[in-house]
Amino acid sequence: MKPVVPLWVGVAALAGLTGCTAPEAGGDQTEQGAFSPTYLGIETRLLDGDLVNFIVSMEGARSTDDVSHYARCAAAQYTLIRGYGFARHVRTKVAQEGGVWRADAVYTISAALPPGVRQIDAEVVVAHCKNEGIPTV
Repeated sequence: MKPVVPLWVGVAALAGLTGCTAPEAGGDQTEQGAFSPTYLGIETRLLDGDLVNFIVSMEGARSTDDVSHYARCAAAQYTLIRGYGFARHVRTKVAQEGGVWRADAVYTISAALPPGVRQIDAEVVVAHCKNEGIPTV
């Protein structure tokens, strides 16, 4: 014998879905409007043969992720400029003051895929940055 589900269970389940809506296209929307950052510049410092420090500044970041991605884009382009193909993230410090976000990031650069889990393929990252409109070095 099949179990019988009362009609009110199905109606209640459907009623719970009436407030659901699909997300809008262009997921980079915030309550204030479209994501529209201002990239203020990149400083590059060679610390040692393959160890490089990047300091980036921007306004309009939504979170620490936005300014960290800007530093990653700078590191990827710098890696290619130096004739290498890969970089490995060492650390990033992010701060915000007066609406200006700053990231102080350190990466190692190398010709071969470096060990570790925080590696980046510079060509892939630079292409992604260009698609996203994030400037590089």
